[in-house]
Amino acid sequence: MKTTLIGIAGGTASGKTTLSREILKISEKYGSVTVIKMDDYYRDLSHLSLAERQAVNYDHPSSYDIKLLIEHLNRLKSKRAIEKPNYDFSEHNRSKETTLIRPADVVIVEGIMLFAVPELRELFDIKLYVHTPDDIRFIRRLGRDIKDRGRTVETVIRQYLETVRPMHLRFVEPSMRFADLIIPEGGENKVAIDIIAGKIVNLLNRQ
Repeated sequence: MKTTLIGIAGGTASGKTTLSREILKISEKYGSVTVIKMDDYYRDLSHLSLAERQAVNYDHPSSYDIKLLIEHLNRLKSKRAIEKPNYDFSEHNRSKETTLIRPADVVIVEGIMLFAVPELRELFDIKLYVHTPDDIRFIRRLGRDIKDRGRTVETVIRQYLETVRPMHLRFVEPSMRFADLIIPEGGENKVAIDIIAGKIVNLLNRQ
C-alpha cells in the first residue's frame, strides 16, 4: 500500500494539532496513521549556551533541520522506520531521546513552515492550510506557552512581536497559496474535517 503524506500548515496556534487529531481519530479506523510534528526537527543547538539558544529566531525556516525531515519522510514513504528526534521547549534544544516511528498508510505532518520550503512541500500528496485570525492565534499561544512551556507573559509577547509575527507575514502566510485546501478555524471546522476524512478513507479503501 502506498503511503499518503498529508501536510498541515498554518500560523502558530492556528489549530493544526486539533485538526490532525480529528483526522487521525477518523482515519485510523481504516488504516494505520501516524502524526509527526515539524517542531521536533528544530536543529540541535547543544553547542550553544541556554542564553544563546533563547536568542535564536525559531520562526525562520533555517531553524529547522529540513534535510533530516525530508530524509525521514522519504524513508517513511519507502515503508522504512525512522528514529524521530524530540524537542524540549524548556531547554530550547533537542532531547537526547528519540522516538521510533514505524511506517504507516497515512503520515500526517504538521508545522508552520511545511509549505514555505519548496523541496519539502513537494513531498506531500495532500496540503492543508489552517487559517485562523491573528488575535485568536496570539491568545492561544499566550496561554499555551505559559502553561506548557514555562514562559512568562513578557517573553511570549516579546517573541511574538520580534520574530513570530514578522516571520509569519514573510514565510507562513504567503505559503497558503500552495495549499490544496484552506481550512478556517482548523479542528473546529467539522465540515472540512468530514470532507478531508472522506478523502483519506477513500484513498485507503482504494488501496
